[in-house]
Amino acid sequence: MSPEFIVSFGKEAIILTILLSLPMLGLGLIVGLLVSIFQAVTSIQEMTLMFVPKILAVFLGLLFFAPWMLEKIMTYTEKLILNIPIYIR
Repeated sequence: MSPEFIVSFGKEAIILTILLSLPMLGLGLIVGLLVSIFQAVTSIQEMTLMFVPKILAVFLGLLFFAPWMLEKIMTYTEKLILNIPIYIR
């Protein structure tokens, strides 16, 4: 195995990790921004108001995006397993 292969292999894994985490991170960011604006407008500084909506949004996003995420990770794993003979040469 060449160093270029190992770097590309790691790069692909990192890209997949970022791609899979992006929907939940984006939803958390959007809901956090909306809650912060709401808190600034109403002068309510309750800490649980910040965390509970973000947790719920991330959970709902996980439920919504789970089939897509599962398909991506299964495709990657299938490709990885099918190419094991190429990797050990």
